[in-house]
Amino acid sequence: MGWYHLFYQYNPDSAVWGNITWGHAVSRDLIHWFYLPLAMVPDRWFDAGGVWTGSATLLPDGRIVMLYTGDTEESIQIQNLAYPANLSDPLLLEWVKYPDNPVIVPPAGIDPEEFRDPTTAWIGPNGTWRLLIGTKVNDTGMALIYETTNFTTYEAAPGVLHAVNGTGMWECVDFYPVSTNSSEGLETSVVGPGVKHVLKASLDDLKMDYYAIGTYDPVSDTWTPDDPEADVGIGLLVDYGRYYASKTFFDQNTGRRILWGWINETDTDYDDLAKGWASVQTIPRVVTFDNKTGSNILEWPVEEVEKLRLNRTKFDDVLVEAGSVVALNISSAMQLDISVEFEIEGSDALEALEESEAIIECATAQNRSTLGPFGLLVLADESLSELTPIYFHIAKSTNGSLTTLFCADETRSTKASEVFKKVYGGPVPVLDDEKFTMRLLVDHSIIESFAQGGRTVITSRVYPTEAIYGAAKLFLFNNATGVNVTASLEIWQMNSAFIHPFPLDEM
Repeated sequence: MGWYHLFYQYNPDSAVWGNITWGHAVSRDLIHWFYLPLAMVPDRWFDAGGVWTGSATLLPDGRIVMLYTGDTEESIQIQNLAYPANLSDPLLLEWVKYPDNPVIVPPAGIDPEEFRDPTTAWIGPNGTWRLLIGTKVNDTGMALIYETTNFTTYEAAPGVLHAVNGTGMWECVDFYPVSTNSSEGLETSVVGPGVKHVLKASLDDLKMDYYAIGTYDPVSDTWTPDDPEADVGIGLLVDYGRYYASKTFFDQNTGRRILWGWINETDTDYDDLAKGWASVQTIPRVVTFDNKTGSNILEWPVEEVEKLRLNRTKFDDVLVEAGSVVALNISSAMQLDISVEFEIEGSDALEALEESEAIIECATAQNRSTLGPFGLLVLADESLSELTPIYFHIAKSTNGSLTTLFCADETRSTKASEVFKKVYGGPVPVLDDEKFTMRLLVDHSIIESFAQGGRTVITSRVYPTEAIYGAAKLFLFNNATGVNVTASLEIWQMNSAFIHPFPLDEM
């Protein structure tokens, strides 16, 4: 009925974890949101310890079923069913918990405190619905499969969809198809030629979201990674920054697979209590298969965020010499949408790289070598006493091939004490015919950074104390020792989304 619905883990009483209820918000465009009354609160024996993560499934007849994990007072994790009280209400204000909950309880051999987060369901070849629940056995993370025809009674499938040794508890599992020959999203039940399946797990031990691309066999109900060395939990990250508990849904009206992710805090509980809130959601992202590399997904901000664009400033072929910083003269640098492409001057520079310069992970932006780092300094003050560099760093591996890292350095992002700061990032494929490109969404204390069309993404949660409001500036930098780079940029000032409660009294 024209509304996107977001349900989220929420503590209405405090800015720290506890009393977990379901907050509820709606939007027409994924950007301008309205808060609604709480959708579900922990008021029954089967969720007295919290209404935890769940997923919606839209049935062919238009019904909506919601499966969620309830935590009991005995700390047993069980799966419950809920559904809208009134399907004709476009805001879905009232939710009914199935009176015979729980519908799934922990099976034998599974720790009852490690059994949670049911996925959106899909239809198998035999016409029954399937869904996944994350768990572990010893230190092996896995996704269990359950089948149902009516969403009230379930049968555990034999075996598991997939398991990976040494990865620990899998939370917030997500499983969805992607097209290998189209940028269109796929409905969750699609299988067949030209389809791969993404399996994603949030690793409880590491608090990071890993994924892998592979093949789903709907007859045996198993999934096999394309590259076993890049399996779930040991390969690719959904986001290399401060990001967790992500989940996708299929937007049937626009034909997109859309990804939500949670940005949690890196300051103290005391700070969160003082400011009265904690954590935000990312800008929603469209997920597609990268058919140029064939080995990763692409994530890109939904096009609706461009509704917030105001005035544009363009810079062409700005020279950034080795060891230099170049100020970009824009009116304000707090709310920006930045697109930039870099070119390295002189192709012979790549050939001159020494093998001793090999890098395997992101180092600080001050760590200089022949070919980098180079990039942007965002949320920086005039004197560069506070700054967050977002950058590329190129090196030659021991086998002679070039490696490009995409990085975000938070170590100088704030003068505030008791803030967890680190260097985030990971490898990004840059193909022979491609320039080095990045897009950044900057929003006061959040930076979402997308390299090479979204092959590698980094979310930064920062707390500037000097680089705020009119004092926030934007710079190009090049800390390479051996090459100059040129940069071309388009920078949009961004409006605010003005998120506020829904005017229910006007209905």
